[in-house]
Amino acid sequence: MKTAKKIFKIIGIIAGVVVVALIAYIIYLFASYHRIEDNLSLEVESHAAEAELTTDKEYSALTYNIGFGAYTPDFSFFMDGGKSSWAKSKDSVLETVQGAGELVASYDPDFALIEEVDLDSTRSYHVNEYSILKDCFSDYDTVFAQNYDSAFLFYPFTQPHGKSRSGLALFSRYPVTDSLRRSFPVSTSFSKFFDLDRCYSISRVPVNNGKELVIFELHMSAYGNSDAIREGQISMLAEDMQKEYEAGNYVLCGGDFNHDLKAAEDDSTERESWAYPFPREKLPEHFGFCIDQLTDQEREDLWDSARNADMEYVPGETYTVTLDGFIISDNIECISYEDINTGYSYSDHDPVYVKFKLQK
Repeated sequence: MKTAKKIFKIIGIIAGVVVVALIAYIIYLFASYHRIEDNLSLEVESHAAEAELTTDKEYSALTYNIGFGAYTPDFSFFMDGGKSSWAKSKDSVLETVQGAGELVASYDPDFALIEEVDLDSTRSYHVNEYSILKDCFSDYDTVFAQNYDSAFLFYPFTQPHGKSRSGLALFSRYPVTDSLRRSFPVSTSFSKFFDLDRCYSISRVPVNNGKELVIFELHMSAYGNSDAIREGQISMLAEDMQKEYEAGNYVLCGGDFNHDLKAAEDDSTERESWAYPFPREKLPEHFGFCIDQLTDQEREDLWDSARNADMEYVPGETYTVTLDGFIISDNIECISYEDINTGYSYSDHDPVYVKFKLQK
């Protein structure tokens, strides 16, 4: 009897410690949660040669979500229903980010928009991925907009996701005169600890006619987002783009939209619950997706820019969808558009590459 009481007492003490630790952790999560301020001026690192854009030349831009250097083809992610919360190893992160950077550089883009770049995160072994990418684009102006600096996420228990400090990197062959970080509206529920902060950057590149090419780089919400949050993010982006157009500028907006860009809103095709069609009617007048300028057949044949990470990549079996792309204002001519097929070699996304001209 005494032995049983002792056992129950020990169990009670352990349970009490667990409850106290859980309460303390929840308090820590809420106490440490913060959002990066809106309308934050961003530092531009200047390396590009002095030059202005013109209206008689072809330019190129490439957008690529590199998935914090973790997503080799055999990687699956716990938030998508997969297994892992960290990259396989530090060496894997170094090789994957280097490979992604070299891939982008091989296309020699005038503008490279790269998302999910970690600065100092548990999941990527604290590798400064931005530094690696800057070495790949040493003669470009660079701007970094931090998406989030999260509290330590102690889940999954077998391999806690930890702290994440990550963001959006822009590389420009032409001088960037100014850049601003805008904070997207995000969840205020408990899901904010999984989707974290979200933002877009607004960067300005002079044109020789006195106007500016205004580059919007974004990464919209992925996890736990509601209709209201999606609508709020799109409305905010649309308003800012419209202001720039009304000021006479050219607008190029690229990144990870976390919406199915191939699907029409009334498309009844079965898809993952998070892969919502992008509501085209929410875009302001004078704006459209480059992908919408393709023929129906070209659009159908376009390689999907992302794969689901609930499993390793198996061609023909893994769910794929096009989440990445570009919006342009109607004073920009889209010359060509391509989703680059690498077989998701360096990320759960593949790059999207566009060539364009600024109209007079």
